[in-house]
Amino acid sequence: MKNKNKENSDEQTFSPAEIESAKRTLIKMKKDIFKEIDAGIKEGSSKDSTEYRGDNYDIASSERDRELSYMLGDRERKKVREIDNALLKIKEGTYGVCDECGEPISKKRLKIIPYSNLCINCQSRAEEEEKKRMSEDYIDHLSTLSLMSDDETFKDSDE
Repeated sequence: MKNKNKENSDEQTFSPAEIESAKRTLIKMKKDIFKEIDAGIKEGSSKDSTEYRGDNYDIASSERDRELSYMLGDRERKKVREIDNALLKIKEGTYGVCDECGEPISKKRLKIIPYSNLCINCQSRAEEEEKKRMSEDYIDHLSTLSLMSDDETFKDSDE
């Protein structure tokens, strides 16, 4: 039984070569994100803002594209912060330790998502809490819309 625990301990302990490999992967991921962002900026700036904008559908489509681009940028910024955090954890010697519970993050998980800061159990719990919060926000939003439709202030004078 003691050997089994030692195996698990060895499975979660990173060799210097594994740490160096994770560091190289994280740095490459960060560089790739910046290349994508740079390419997006160049593509966006190459479009002439005085060009024909089209009808309302074209304008709406263009606005949707701009919104998606902003959301992608937000996601990429979050990813860069997570990568920076993982690189800091490597420097501090805490890479692979869950920020929430302090338990080791599995090597398999870190191989797939090298900037993970939560073990799978804590990540699942965080996602459930986020889903619940989003659901509550959505219900609150629907309630607000319902109240607005009942309020005379928001009714057309033609009705």
